[in-house]
Amino acid sequence: MNRALLGPYPRTISVGAVIVFGLAFALTDARHTTWEALLPLFEWMEATPPGVISQTYGAVFALVEAAHLIAMAVLGGAVLVADGRLLGLILRDFSVSRVLDQSHRLFVWSLTAMILTGVFMLCGVALKVYYLNVFWYKMLALVTGVFFVFFIRRPLLRGDVENMNPLLLRLVGIASLMIWFSVAATGRWIGFSG
Repeated sequence: MNRALLGPYPRTISVGAVIVFGLAFALTDARHTTWEALLPLFEWMEATPPGVISQTYGAVFALVEAAHLIAMAVLGGAVLVADGRLLGLILRDFSVSRVLDQSHRLFVWSLTAMILTGVFMLCGVALKVYYLNVFWYKMLALVTGVFFVFFIRRPLLRGDVENMNPLLLRLVGIASLMIWFSVAATGRWIGFSG
């Protein structure tokens, strides 16, 4: 986008636009229409080879689920380490930027593994989770978390983190922990709902 069009705060305006779009989507009939339009996609997912394998071979599903859980644990660890450093609770002997860079690398790899294994598992139970409201809450929380990391937290903390206001660092850490706790809680809720 043209920077002059958005003024000196293009990221802030972009985030505001996304929030307004999200609220408009959630508070209008567009949400229900989109949900109904996704049913054929979920029916197709169950008929794909990963869907058939997941439904036919329980051991394969269990192995993929184990890999998914390991990826989630690594992702959670990366989030806790990075946010714990932002809050000044752990790894005080290391620079904030070093801890953030190392944990972000782990975060990206584990997020990739989590998405790949999650799609495989989704194919096996697509119609079941399609009708679970908590699945959609989990996807919303996950998208919010990924959006926060790549479009808010990472760009904000890319500069000279050591000289940033400590209150800002703590607020970013608290916001991140809250978002990722929501992802974990809704993911666990799926286990109790199905």
